[in-house]
Amino acid sequence: MDFQSVCVLGLGYIGLPTASTLAMSGLTVIGVDVDPRVLDILKAGQIHIHEPGLKELARKALDSGNLLLSDRPKEGDAFVIAVPTPVTEEHKADLRYVKEAVEAIVPHLRKGNLVMLESTCPPRTTLDYVAPLLESSGLRVGRDFFLAYTPERALPGRILQELVENVRVIGGVNRASAEAGRDLYRYFVEGEILLTDATTAETVKLMENTYRDINIAIANEFSRLAEQLGVDVWEAIRLANLHPRVDILQPGPGVGGHCIAVDPWFLVEATPELTPLIRQAMAVNDGQPAHSARLIEGALGGLSGKRIAALGLSYKANVGDLRLSPALEIVTRLVEGGAEVHTFEPYAQAASVDGAAAEQSLEATLQGAEAIVLLVNHREFVELDPQEAARLIEGRVAVDLRGAWEAESWRAAGFEIHTLGVGTPDD
Repeated sequence: MDFQSVCVLGLGYIGLPTASTLAMSGLTVIGVDVDPRVLDILKAGQIHIHEPGLKELARKALDSGNLLLSDRPKEGDAFVIAVPTPVTEEHKADLRYVKEAVEAIVPHLRKGNLVMLESTCPPRTTLDYVAPLLESSGLRVGRDFFLAYTPERALPGRILQELVENVRVIGGVNRASAEAGRDLYRYFVEGEILLTDATTAETVKLMENTYRDINIAIANEFSRLAEQLGVDVWEAIRLANLHPRVDILQPGPGVGGHCIAVDPWFLVEATPELTPLIRQAMAVNDGQPAHSARLIEGALGGLSGKRIAALGLSYKANVGDLRLSPALEIVTRLVEGGAEVHTFEPYAQAASVDGAAAEQSLEATLQGAEAIVLLVNHREFVELDPQEAARLIEGRVAVDLRGAWEAESWRAAGFEIHTLGVGTPDD
């Protein structure tokens, strides 16, 4: 199937890279976003998200004339839906953005069109939710138009590379729809494209992130056990992973981002009676920020009036993505405990937490602090010289929630260092 024009709905972390990449592949792309701020930023030659190389790619796509911006869909050969799917307070999928996108497509849907859903959704969303909405056009799914689902699987910080190189799974409501989806993504995907049905494709994405969430949960639980048993969990995991059939992930202050912290709930929603393990894993990970805040409080002998330098606010290293970041919750808990918290997030310098002071440099963050806390293992924080830190801060307490600092170096600089998952052995 040949394509000349594509309408991409949602210009976020996946939609904007996809729209730009398709445009640079020679297709005419209408990039749609209902947020006028996003459109204004893009028209000014800037981007509203931090992703290496994306600003340059988007500029090239816009300058080529192949990428056009709009606040509503227009007719095209294909429609790609890449809007957010958050969870409600009741841990249910909030599909309102998907619904709005699908309803916006209906007036422009024509025979022979392809509709691709990329937004992460509960199983059977494509068949039971999207298809009936599209059929309100009077066209029949699988007969008059093609409908397929493909999960995005790109990692923040590597999106442009992985968008092109990763294996792509495309599930259609019928075989012809899957093949049409393959034909569209072949314009830019260099990795293997595997075809299946829509519900399997939806489930694959959820299984991938749920597997990782459960693995992280056992690592976090091991870290709490290690603190009680007087064990260094980082050393224990390294040794355990020498076993050829063991691959324990790293513990940390919690799980963030819009995938691992969210996707397992979609499986729980679909089959609540069959998912006790998934729920328990999420409870462990969701409890890790509170555990981390208690660790900081214990290291300082209380929080009230203590000045703390908190390094990093994003959910993972070397990116500026703040979505569901555990660092944000930890800082909030420290502020609520009466601490004076100064934060620094080099990849999103406008980021802030209510009640905390957002600094614009590492030096300003450390100045006069009684304790330094590593929340996110950004490269510049991991490489921080303890002697330089000692020159700037007043206290000598360091708390490492990422297992990234070499403890002896910090002790040699006069610090009392506390590391997540490292207990004090009995003499």
